[in-house]
Parts: sequence; C-alpha cells; structure tokens
Amino acid sequence: MSSYKETFVSTQLGKVRVWEKGRGKRVGFFAGVGGLPKWTPFLDRLSENYRVIAPALPGFPGGPSSEPLDGPLDWVLAVGDAFDAAGLDGGDLIGASIGGALAMEVAAIWPGSVRKLVLISPFGLFEEAAPVADIFAQPPNRMVDVLSAKPAELGAYYKDPDGANAGDWEVQTLNANIAAAAIIWPLGDTRIAKRLGRIGADTLLVWGDGDKVIPQSYAKRFAAGLGGKSKTQIIKGAGHMAEFDQPNAVAKAVSAFLG
Repeated sequence: MSSYKETFVSTQLGKVRVWEKGRGKRVGFFAGVGGLPKWTPFLDRLSENYRVIAPALPGFPGGPSSEPLDGPLDWVLAVGDAFDAAGLDGGDLIGASIGGALAMEVAAIWPGSVRKLVLISPFGLFEEAAPVADIFAQPPNRMVDVLSAKPAELGAYYKDPDGANAGDWEVQTLNANIAAAAIIWPLGDTRIAKRLGRIGADTLLVWGDGDKVIPQSYAKRFAAGLGGKSKTQIIKGAGHMAEFDQPNAVAKAVSAFLG
C-alpha cells in the first residue's frame, strides 16, 4: 500500500486526525469497532477511484477525548463538527458498524450534507427476536472471533501500530471501547428508527454473509425505514467487518454504487 496524507483539523472538542488518499469524488469513511489504527486495504482499493477522507472520531485512535460527551446530542454534534472540518459536506459517506450508526445520524440530521450513503453492518436497531451480539461481553481474546471471518489477521491489525508505545496503545484501546459502548449502549439500539425516514440519500447496505454480530435480517429493517432508495449487497466470506475480511469485494460493490 502506498502512503496517505495525514493532517489535523480543529473542532470544538479538540484536534481531529484526518487521513486522506486518492483523487476524484470525496468519499468519507467512519470506521467501526476499534476505530482506524492503521490504513487498510479496503481504503487503499477505494482510493484508486475516489478521494478517500477518514476523520478520526471522538474517543477512537486519532480523535479527541470523548469524556466531555454526556449524551447522544453531544455525540452527534461532535461527529458533525469532525465531518464538516474534514471537508466532507456534500460528498459521499461510508459508515461501518459503530461508524455506520454515526453516519446515519449525520445523514438524518443534516439531510443535504450526504450525497450517497453506504452502511456496512451498522448498529442502530434492536429486535428481540433476533438480538445483536453483545460484543463487550466477549473475552478480550475472543472478540476478534465474533467480529471477523479472519480473526488472526484482525488481531494483528489491532496490535499497537508501528512506533506506538505499548502502554499508551493499551490505554487508547480501552478509550475506544468506552467510546463505542457510549454510542451503542444498550444492545446497539441508538433509537435511529425514529430518524431513518429523514435520510433521503440513496443508500447501499452491505452485510457479510457470516456476520455474527448483527443478523442479516436487520438489512431489511433498515431498508424499510429509510426515506430514500436503498440496495442491499451480501458479501460472501465476510463477517461483521466485511470491509476488513473482503476488501476487494466491498470496494467493488461500493464503487459500483457510488458511480
């Protein structure tokens, strides 16, 4: 993978790291569980055709502390600030997992800000008949087994990045888990069902066929509630983190949808 550009932008919550690569249409990326500790093959594939912009979100690697955020409104405003500061207003937006829950909030509250929306196994809904898995109840060494069809590779990805202090990285990982829990507690239900109809952007729903966290049936529920047109793409050989497990297949589906 070739290098990407790193910059920092200012928001009311603090400085936000922004990674960027490629040319063409702007495509934002909100990462999922664990945030974005390293550049990924999926983003590399996407950057061959688009200008990929990945701002770090509060609490996650590269983002400001999430400690001042007291509730859902604080979170939405903080993420909206990062979205604007990174220059994503009016572009396309991809949200994966927990990042998908936040991407939906941006598209719902500021409808004109997102041209097309891609959601990769997003959190946000809860159905008693088919509950989402409690990822925070998993033993630390087993979480990767639940998240990915390639747990060994995901475990290596989550290890401290080159040059990072091991102790500092352990604290950052804990902070990321705390931030994730604050966003999707309890059981992944963010009450987005009340706001789905406000999302008028055409939306692609991407699901791994082996997702152990959020059942595929949730794709139909999201599609039924969205205010705009939607399409669902199932990715073979992928778990919850489909963009990690099958980067080429997901990038191809996303590129076909964005045009």
